Amino acid sequence: MPDLVVVGDLVTDVLALTAGPPEPGTDTTGTIRFTGGGQAANTAAWLAAAGCAVTLVAAVGDDAEGRDRVAELTAAGVRCAVRAYPDRTGTVLVLAAAGERTMIADRGANLRLSPADVDAGLAAAPAATHLHLSGYVLLDAASRPAGRHALAAARARGLTVSVDAASAGPLRRTPGFAGWVRGADLLLANDDEAAVLGDVHTLAREVVVKRGAAGASWGTEHCPARDVPVLDATGAGDAFAAGLLAAWLGGADRAAALAAGVAYGARAVQTPGSRP
Repeated sequence: MPDLVVVGDLVTDVLALTAGPPEPGTDTTGTIRFTGGGQAANTAAWLAAAGCAVTLVAAVGDDAEGRDRVAELTAAGVRCAVRAYPDRTGTVLVLAAAGERTMIADRGANLRLSPADVDAGLAAAPAATHLHLSGYVLLDAASRPAGRHALAAARARGLTVSVDAASAGPLRRTPGFAGWVRGADLLLANDDEAAVLGDVHTLAREVVVKRGAAGASWGTEHCPARDVPVLDATGAGDAFAAGLLAAWLGGADRAAALAAGVAYGARAVQTPGSRP
């Protein structure tokens, strides 16, 4: 199975599940739970579940939440090259209803991620052949040097590279993103993110477009979504990325890799939270 390094955020998700959209100015009944989250951490957890050897490079606070987040991932089979900083662990408030989710993010210690952290993570995974970068690292000026260094260091070591475009809103506010990821081996983006980036097929050797309920596309290949009940869409894209990467790096062709990604995404939406 593939050996990968994943670089990006590790946070605590505060997940609020409601039957319908929250009503402004009044109370909305729902279920609230605290879980591990973060795009990179979620993808790493799903990769480990797929049987891959995976190392997560991330930053947390030197606090109980950070220790809990690392312990969860270690128990799930993820090798954690995670540095604790004298800061608070990042937190994301996730409002999930009717298959949609809205996130309010406090990145906390994730902003401390540095090029030195990336180098330490790569040194801890000498057998890795691929690096996957969460776009969130590039979307904030504080962590951007670590993201750009991760791409350069991976290429210098002969690793293949994939990037998840992360989120359409921050992409609109970060016009340099396309230039930073240009030349990646694989770019993953949903329809909104692809629209912001423009002609995504000029940015990477391979481009996969996640289309939610419409499935996913890779060049001329298309895989429809599975007809499953949707409880919570949080982390579905991260699960999709993990399924696709595990298959593709394991030698699968485009059609089979898309099918694997869609299968993992379907698993994710049927349970609350963003992890296996």
